[in-house]
Amino acid sequence: MIDVGLAASEAATAPDGGAAEHGVVVARGKRVALRTIVPSDLGHFAEWVEDPFIEKMVGSDFLHTFKHVYDKGAAFYEASLTDPTHVAFMVEAHRGWDHPLGVARLFNIHLLEGYAFLETIITDQRALRRAFGIEAGRLISYYGVDVLGLRRIEAKAYEYNLLSINALRRNGFTQEGVLRKAGFQEGQYWDVLIFGILRDEIEAQRRKDRVCYPLEG
Repeated sequence: MIDVGLAASEAATAPDGGAAEHGVVVARGKRVALRTIVPSDLGHFAEWVEDPFIEKMVGSDFLHTFKHVYDKGAAFYEASLTDPTHVAFMVEAHRGWDHPLGVARLFNIHLLEGYAFLETIITDQRALRRAFGIEAGRLISYYGVDVLGLRRIEAKAYEYNLLSINALRRNGFTQEGVLRKAGFQEGQYWDVLIFGILRDEIEAQRRKDRVCYPLEG
């Protein structure tokens, strides 16, 4: 499975521009696929970072960095590729959508200890209740186990983000704690819920699921 991740990385930076232009699909489920980020995706990021709904529901450091540190510039793409503590993929539906639905990523990756944090961002509000984020979270969790060798994945959600909370629970995550009033949105402090899942729990979910790695074999 490690070859899958390496092949995706190499193809995403191919000098002929072919794979780099369209991205490489690294995992495919029943309804969505994960593909590598390409430079043209920065246009989508530029729209997403100005959406107050996304900021309220996610508060993503990834998007915050793109907007405030890299000033929406192309250097963000190169920095994302070379960051060894982070992998991110675009989420695309198989049918019915002509644009990416969002981003799924693993960040603060600690390979020695075998854990990372999960963030799944579905940016199209029409897609929020169609379980795309649930499947995207599963796909990148499987990627984390197979390619990165993770044994544990953690995630956070604002107390009012019931869609994210339910998605994590449906994917087998267990709530492990609460960071009391650790989040700040719209002039108010909110609790942040902490979730975790272990490798054997991810494997239990996989046995009920259907997923393939297009680059395999």
